[in-house]
Amino acid sequence: MIRLSRRMKAVASMVTAGYTLCDVGTDHGYVPIALVQGNIIPKAIAVDINKGPLERANEHIRANGLTEQITTRFSNGLEAIHDGEVDSIVIAGMGGELVIHILTAGETVCRSAKELILQPQSEVSKVREYVRNTGYKIVDEDMILEDGKYYPMFRCVPCADNSAWDNMDETTVTVCDLYGPVLIKNGNPVLRKFLVREHHKLAAIMQQLRTQEMSDSIMDRIEQINEMMAYNEAAYSTMGAIRNAGI
Repeated sequence: MIRLSRRMKAVASMVTAGYTLCDVGTDHGYVPIALVQGNIIPKAIAVDINKGPLERANEHIRANGLTEQITTRFSNGLEAIHDGEVDSIVIAGMGGELVIHILTAGETVCRSAKELILQPQSEVSKVREYVRNTGYKIVDEDMILEDGKYYPMFRCVPCADNSAWDNMDETTVTVCDLYGPVLIKNGNPVLRKFLVREHHKLAAIMQQLRTQEMSDSIMDRIEQINEMMAYNEAAYSTMGAIRNAGI
């Protein structure tokens, strides 16, 4: 049986049972292999833009006797996937800008799927903002602390009505994009640790800035840090308190 890291195990756990999966940037192919081995999904398509990782994925698929259930394709994002061919799309372990690019370029494939499971490694707020503004709802989130790093991930489904966001003030929307509406709503304990760590880091930066000779750039940076600290404190103070917001 394939053993996944805690991060990838959490990502895999978000895939809905019975769905056909597309794993974008599959690398070693571990996620689709683990899900098929566990009888969670019937079949999967593993895609990668690099031939080396795709060859390794093929080797692991063959070694585990899963060539009938898992196929691989050389693909730039979702280019090699047809509309309606898969139910679940996993995009994990990539920078946020690349995730958004893949979602944008493969928009029709994404629209034909039933869920997107995203684990961006950077610019997470931009990815959350993108899915919120393009007709998706985040219905599940998790955050994993592994080897000293925090990894947020979320499952999105198509949503015909995202009007609940229209009734929220700008600060609440920004806080949800930064830290995750479901993580905040559920009072996720790993998010709590992340917020505390981030608060200490921001406070240390602020203390250092205040020891420097004031200039326009230093004052702008202080204003920026103050804003980030306000969002951090808003997220911490509202954890578990937005359950009835409808988001």
